[in-house]
Amino acid sequence: MFLYFKEITNKNLKMNLHEYQGKDILANFGVRIQRGMVAKNAQEAVAAAKQLTAETGTGWHVIKAQVHAGGRGKGGGVKLAKNLQEVEQIAGQIIGMNLITPQTSAEGKKVHQVLVAEDVYYPGETETNEFYMSVLLNRATGRNMIMYSTEGGMDIETVAEETPHLIFTEEVDPSVGLMPFQARRVAFNLGLEGLAFKEMTKFVASLYTAYVESDASLFEINPVLKTSDNKIMAVDAKVTIDDNALYRHKDYQDLRDLREENPIEVEAGALGLNYVDLDGNVGCMVNGAGLAMATMDLIKQAGGEPANFLDVGGTADAARVEAAFKIILKDPAVKAILINIFGGIVRCDRVAQGVIDAYKNMGNINVPIIVRLQGTNADIAKELIDNSGLDVLSATEFQEAADKVQKVLA
Repeated sequence: MFLYFKEITNKNLKMNLHEYQGKDILANFGVRIQRGMVAKNAQEAVAAAKQLTAETGTGWHVIKAQVHAGGRGKGGGVKLAKNLQEVEQIAGQIIGMNLITPQTSAEGKKVHQVLVAEDVYYPGETETNEFYMSVLLNRATGRNMIMYSTEGGMDIETVAEETPHLIFTEEVDPSVGLMPFQARRVAFNLGLEGLAFKEMTKFVASLYTAYVESDASLFEINPVLKTSDNKIMAVDAKVTIDDNALYRHKDYQDLRDLREENPIEVEAGALGLNYVDLDGNVGCMVNGAGLAMATMDLIKQAGGEPANFLDVGGTADAARVEAAFKIILKDPAVKAILINIFGGIVRCDRVAQGVIDAYKNMGNINVPIIVRLQGTNADIAKELIDNSGLDVLSATEFQEAADKVQKVLA
């Protein structure tokens, strides 16, 4: 039951941030970061590099594409510039490119800005070391978890598959918070000593505080760097904020970059529809998240794949149904639409009339529509649909709806 629960919750309840935005949050909580400035064109990148040199003394600069995707370096989105001429050249190449990484589609993501960052791999008294660290919720235990590894700079999935013994976890009871001995254990397991050990314990404590206080669902730092002079800093930052907590962080709402999000999901959100785009062929229009999950399972069992999660809420009137139709039909992969409404607060006959009115307003809809209405006035609703003269199939039982989905897909 609810085969798609994890996928929907992961996609629908989060707001991703750019690296520079995540680093700003970290710095506000006392986490040492690799300093940098954002630039929207090559000229701004050169100006940023000059200012960074004046403020930090750095001679080289790292140019990083700012997109919501990991693996940017593999796609050519992270490069080192050894002089201002290279800063201008590299920034000009990266800005405007479609960056393709293991975490993007085949088309990639267009880069609108870059982060010009200081070089922190300078020579010194010790070797530099890269670590992996993230803070997230362990749903199985209901506790926050710090996941970390000595194998920084690599895909954590690869580390988990090939060398799982190099991944450590530290679970934190949210009612107690991170204890000092736990931060020390992290530093110990990473093989640190002396000043680097003390720096890491401070880093871990500050990172955990940032995670909790910002109401994040994920803080991932890869790599966490031990510099040649034994400082510990965040060289990268992947941060995801829980959408449900944004009312407590009005300033974070301004950090949302809609250019990085699915345009159909953005449009649906503006219309007040709870919509998540999926890779399937049957569009769903349902009221209530639980019923929506069950409907998606129904489609799967009928031999189809859900193309979306769409919860229209409790007011499925003609205008709302029409808006939902238009959103669903923006997906060219949709071969059929299943409307599954339980009439509790909203009466089924009103929903049926809304479907009929929306269908007529839109003109010809060239995919089959199956409507299952159950609850208050369901019999009247079925009669309205059957007598509408429209190319709409009605159903009253779950299995009946599944059979009709299967038939239209055959």
